[in-house]
Amino acid sequence: MSDAAGRSGEPVRGRSVRFRLLAIALLPMLVILPLLLGVAIYRWNAKFDATLISKVNGDLTIAHQYLARILEKTGVQLRALSLSARFHEVLAPDARGSLQDLLDETRKEIGLDFLYLTNGRGDVLASSPPLQRRPRSDWPIIKSALSGEVPATGVDIFGNDELAAISPALAERARLDLVPTPNAVPTDRSTETRGMVVHAASRAMLPDGGAAALVGGTLLNQNLEFIDTINDLVYRAASLPEGSQGTATLFLDDVRISTNVRLFEGRRALGTRVSAAVRSAVLGEGRTWLDSAFVVNDWYISAYEPLVDSYGKRVGMLYVGFLEKPFSDAKYQTLVIIIAAFIAITAATVPIFLRWASSIFMPLERVTATITEVERGNLSARTKMPVLGDEIGRVAVHLDSLLDQIQERDRQLREWNEELNVRVRERTRDLEHANLKLEATTKQLIMSEKLAAIGEITAGVAHEINNPIAVMQGNLDVIRSVFGADADKVKVEFRLLDEQIHRISQIVTKLLQFARPEEYAGYVERHAPAIVISDCLPLVQHLLNKTEIAVVRDDRANRLVLMNRNELQQVLVNLIVNAIHAMPEGGTLTLRSFDAERDGHQGVAIEVTDTGIGMSTEVIEKIFDPFYTTKRRQGTGLGLSISQTLIKRQGGQITAESRVGSGSTFTVWLPEAT
Repeated sequence: MSDAAGRSGEPVRGRSVRFRLLAIALLPMLVILPLLLGVAIYRWNAKFDATLISKVNGDLTIAHQYLARILEKTGVQLRALSLSARFHEVLAPDARGSLQDLLDETRKEIGLDFLYLTNGRGDVLASSPPLQRRPRSDWPIIKSALSGEVPATGVDIFGNDELAAISPALAERARLDLVPTPNAVPTDRSTETRGMVVHAASRAMLPDGGAAALVGGTLLNQNLEFIDTINDLVYRAASLPEGSQGTATLFLDDVRISTNVRLFEGRRALGTRVSAAVRSAVLGEGRTWLDSAFVVNDWYISAYEPLVDSYGKRVGMLYVGFLEKPFSDAKYQTLVIIIAAFIAITAATVPIFLRWASSIFMPLERVTATITEVERGNLSARTKMPVLGDEIGRVAVHLDSLLDQIQERDRQLREWNEELNVRVRERTRDLEHANLKLEATTKQLIMSEKLAAIGEITAGVAHEINNPIAVMQGNLDVIRSVFGADADKVKVEFRLLDEQIHRISQIVTKLLQFARPEEYAGYVERHAPAIVISDCLPLVQHLLNKTEIAVVRDDRANRLVLMNRNELQQVLVNLIVNAIHAMPEGGTLTLRSFDAERDGHQGVAIEVTDTGIGMSTEVIEKIFDPFYTTKRRQGTGLGLSISQTLIKRQGGQITAESRVGSGSTFTVWLPEAT
């Protein structure tokens, strides 16, 4: 079969030039590019979902801070009342005013639902509104206030009879009919009568020298102003795309007692319950839920965190979230646009690629057809191709020339044919060699482009970020000078701004050093490792002073190393700081230097050993990767990567050994200075 095919001039399909050229032209567009596009879409989809989770986590942080601020503010207000001159005036035996009037006025002014003064025996001396009967006096909040000067605050759950003892109106406001909710834990209850109260108490001194407590609280059940304020803080106008909406909810156990989630138009979903999965994770396990969840009647990107009362028991949840559908629609629209664009580009470019391919195999087919005609006896057959500058055109010209002489010089024709074959092989080798050079050059160009891109990006980061940082820092200084002495009132906030601006500057510097380390390298000189280690310790002494860490030195190195002093200090300080962070409860930091030989080369080894928490094998494999960090928000992930770059540039090496719970050892080896 194969011999017959060869004699007929029809090439095997797999060996056909046409087939191979078509494969070369269409394979990247129809196979490789779709695969790359699929991988890119998959990674983008994962990043998109992670961004939504990150946003809702930030929203939950704002809601949590607002609730904490309400608790703190209530305690501060009660403390201010207990220390006020008017309060002590109405407590005096010859008081002109009424303690009852003062409590009424203060309660309304600071927005409390109840406020009363009780002594150490639990007797109520005055209250607003008037209490129906004696309230409980064994709350941890009240005990803490009676025993200390600092006001105590918390979230407590009051039974319906306890609320009725304060005010029947509060007991009625706390009552909610439970609404059957899909996916919730089954329950026999039909109503929720308990109340969640922002509970605060502050110590006060009576005229006879006895201790008393000012106790106040705000009922959160159906407190729509509270939940709407949280929603307005978290989801301001235009903070979400059109069609989405933000929601916030306060749960008592798994029941919505205050929410802006709607059952239907105009009615809030009060009395509905959270799903069993969320209840189990948040109330059962105490975890923060950050995921998509079905809320009443639709899917939301949701964040739930548990609320703990003054007894330390999980009694409810705080929730924020936003409608998932607009983001899902936008994601799917983007995917459709990308796929449609790819299909359109493919449809437009494939014909062009096919035309380019045909410009190569069509001349080859004409040459083949001419040769076939000659084999059949038609010695007048010619390719009649125009003279071209490429190899195929030259082959055709030579073929026509040989065919012109075939009748007179048959023997010479064979010689010319052999020579032609030799020249074809040489051209083929030249093409293969040129192709190999082209591939190598292409790889070098791609790597150069990537490195150049990194340099341009980091330079742009430095320019675009450092300038705003300088403006921000300058304006902070102007604000301080304008405020003068009043700036001390927000001294903490100014300090936080200064620290964060400095942190941004440090991150930009590390990025630049990682991307263009050769631009940050200084002159090198010989150093004794023990002296460099001694110079590093004062730089981290402020961190050592904050912990109970003992520093052990073992300097046995006699050789010198050749390296820029600042770079070597940077590497050692980074390793020491990492070791200190690994020992939050204290421990031992061991710094050793000794002569060591590695791969037949003389050198010096410097070990930094801690007795901290240690690292797993999986973490050790990644710690030298750029931007990988185990410090959460405290680190950039560039320290060890930059350190490794600096050491490798001097012909050295950094290695790490660690066991979880037993500490870690980082070893820096540098060749001996010659």
